[in-house]
Amino acid sequence: MEPLKNIYNTLFLKKLAQAIKTEYIDFHEQEFIELAVQNDWEELALKERMRRITISLHKTIPLEYKEVLFCFYKAAPKFTGLGGIIFPDYVEVYGSGYWEESIAALEYFTQYSTSEFAVRPYLLLDQTRMLNQMQIWAKSENEHIRRLASEGCRPRLPWGMSVPSLKNNPLPILPILEMLKADESLYVRKSVANSLNDISKTHPDLMIEIAQKWHGDNPHANWIIKHASRTLLKKGDIRALQIFGYQNSEGIEITDFICRGTTLAIGESLYFSFQAASAYEKKVRIEYAIDYVKANGKRNRKVFHLSETVLRQGEKRRYEKTHAFKDLTTRKHYAGMHTLTIFVNGERKKELNFEVKK
Repeated sequence: MEPLKNIYNTLFLKKLAQAIKTEYIDFHEQEFIELAVQNDWEELALKERMRRITISLHKTIPLEYKEVLFCFYKAAPKFTGLGGIIFPDYVEVYGSGYWEESIAALEYFTQYSTSEFAVRPYLLLDQTRMLNQMQIWAKSENEHIRRLASEGCRPRLPWGMSVPSLKNNPLPILPILEMLKADESLYVRKSVANSLNDISKTHPDLMIEIAQKWHGDNPHANWIIKHASRTLLKKGDIRALQIFGYQNSEGIEITDFICRGTTLAIGESLYFSFQAASAYEKKVRIEYAIDYVKANGKRNRKVFHLSETVLRQGEKRRYEKTHAFKDLTTRKHYAGMHTLTIFVNGERKKELNFEVKK
C-alpha cells in the first residue's frame, strides 16, 4: 500500500508551484521545490512534509500575510482532499497575529480540505473567542464548515495539537455539539460522535449523562449516541449497554468454542467459531477480545465488535470469524501467548489461549 505521506511528491509540488505562480508572477518555482525536497525528504512523515512545504512557501513568497492569503484563496480549490491542508497549515504557522483574516481563511480552506488541525493553536490563543466562532460555524449552510466546528474542538483530536483545558473540562464544547446533534450530514454527525467518544474516555459519567439526555430525541441523535458510545460499550459499561436495551447475559450460553489450531505464525490468520444459545428472547451484543503481546512482553487487550442481534427463546446461532495477524502500520505483532475472549452484553463468557510464533 502506498504510504499516505506520498500525496506530497514532486508532481504535487510542481502543480502547487504553478498554481501559486499563476497568482504571483515573481514566485520562484524551482527555489521552492529545492527548499522542500532536501536530502531527508524520503524520511519525512506526512505532517513533516506538509510543514516543510509551508515553510518553503513562506521563504519564497516575499509578500505580506494578507497578500499571501489572496494567492492561496485562488489556488486552494485546485487542491481538494488531504493534500490541501497545506493552506490552513500556513494560517496555523504564520497567521496568529491576524485573527480576523486567519479565521476567515480557515473557514474558506476547510471547504476544500480541512482546517481541523490549524484551528488548534487559536483555541490555545483565545479559547473563548474561538469557541464562540465555532458556534457561528455550527450554523453554516456548508457541511464542511459545520464539521470544522465540532472536529476542531475535539478534546483528543488524532494528529492534532493538544488542548489540555478541553481534555480536563469538555463542558465548553457541549453547546457546539448540541447545535449539531440532529445534523442532516453524516459527515458532521460522525464528527460529533467522535467528539463525544473522546469525552467518554476521560469523563464517562458526563458522556452517559449526554447519552441519556439525547437518546430518543431524533434518529440522527440516536445514531450519534450509539457511535459515540463505542468505547464504553466495548468496556462493558452497564449504563451504556442499558441505554441501548442490553441487559446482562443471563440465559445466554456459549458452546462449541473452537479455535483452529493453538499455534500460528505472524502473518497467518486465527480462525475461531462458537455457538450462542438463549434460554429466552434477548437482545445481545457479541464481541471478542484479543490480549496481544506487546514488545515489552506485557499484554494489551483489544476488543472487536462481532454482532448485534436478538436471539429468540431456544434459538441457537453459530458464529465464525477469521482474524488476521499480519503486521500493519497501526499494529505490529509479537510472539507469545495470546488470549481470545468472547463477551456477551459486556460480560465474559468464554476464553482460550493460543500461541503466536515468529
